[in-house]
Amino acid sequence: MASLPSTPRRRRWAALLGVSALVATGGGLLAPSAAAQAGTAQEVDFPTRCVPPPISGIPPINGTTTGEITVDNAAPRVGDKVTVTYTVTKPAAGNPVDLALPADIMTPTGSVTLGGAQPGSVTVAGPKKNPPVPGKAPFPPFSMTGTFTVTAPGSITLSPGDYNIHTSYIMELDTPCTVTNPPAPVSRTIVATEQPGANERSIQLGTASGRPGDKVTVTGAKFTPLADITVAGRAGSAETADRATVKASATGTFSTQLTVADQATTGVVAYEGTAWSDDKGAGPAVYTVIDDTPVPANSQKLSTAIAAGTLSMTQAGDTVPLTSVDFGKGGAATGDLHAVTVKDFRGGPAGWSLTGKVTDFTGPGGKIDAGRLSWTPACTTKAGSPSTCAPGSAGVVGTAGATLASTPDAALTGGEFTAGAKVALDVPAFTAPGTYSGVLTLTLT
Repeated sequence: MASLPSTPRRRRWAALLGVSALVATGGGLLAPSAAAQAGTAQEVDFPTRCVPPPISGIPPINGTTTGEITVDNAAPRVGDKVTVTYTVTKPAAGNPVDLALPADIMTPTGSVTLGGAQPGSVTVAGPKKNPPVPGKAPFPPFSMTGTFTVTAPGSITLSPGDYNIHTSYIMELDTPCTVTNPPAPVSRTIVATEQPGANERSIQLGTASGRPGDKVTVTGAKFTPLADITVAGRAGSAETADRATVKASATGTFSTQLTVADQATTGVVAYEGTAWSDDKGAGPAVYTVIDDTPVPANSQKLSTAIAAGTLSMTQAGDTVPLTSVDFGKGGAATGDLHAVTVKDFRGGPAGWSLTGKVTDFTGPGGKIDAGRLSWTPACTTKAGSPSTCAPGSAGVVGTAGATLASTPDAALTGGEFTAGAKVALDVPAFTAPGTYSGVLTLTLT
């Protein structure tokens, strides 16, 4: 699935499935492990130097910025895309003029510094969204998002990087803020694992924003050596008119400049050949085109911002009793999963996938193998939703897992959906009487 800025969107829940030989039973929700709670984001302070627009007549500001980095996946595999959200909770700069700034004229862009197993940086950008800012008052908090592809296993650190606040009111002005002693303190650490055969191609942008017609430096790594690479702008899942070609080096790296003139461009991708493919492409890396088209005389430019929401899910219950079976006959212990409601309010091009995996069923007579649990998924879409969900295939769930429901990538995705499934556990004949329970974990990505 392609991914664009969005708020954190990886969610899990576990339901206890219970079955007994001769006696029906239930269970309770398992508490999350300590490991699942580890590695949370930390709000950090770091010195920054902010340069107000020259027209303000204000000298550079040496202050302190407070920021935090969050991710949608703290345990990715090599080849996975991770969505990063950089929130500046306390900017070091403020409105440089006496004139109050109206709402929704600020566009933040910046970078997140990667370290540890995968050094580098991630370009991030935020929506044109802000409350009114009084004259000479501090800038309000803001968030920026971007994505990167995991290319190496191990611990990867994420630290706040430089950021820029662009204001579009009467004049187009920038207030760049740089980390005084880079890198800033680590705010988040994720741990990546190997994934044999994964696509490790990755790209980075020299800047996260620009005016129509500006050039952005695009660098790539781990492409096929000497391959012809296409670099293109993206608007959702569709390519824009912005395009460039370059040949990869003997080591699979490249660097080129892409002229971004299409104001519909929201990201940049790179891929081998002339057509995109998931296994030979990288990106999209977030890019914001700043519209600085002059307003005609005697005219007023009206604009609004649509705030992106989150991808979330809720469940109607956490205990699923299955029917009982006879000791001497065995057979199918059946039941219905509680309904899972998925709300995709991100407003980007990325679809979602809801998958599940189950543990072995343990009881007084040992265990019933997880591979004996199968399901028949179902999914419905709320009227008016841009996306349409599709149920996963009927079959075995097991420890490897299976898809319960999903929606595809598209130019515009989102909506509300309800997923569920009929489940059946194939209990062997002469399984020792008693209660057997397993935990089904659902993951939304």
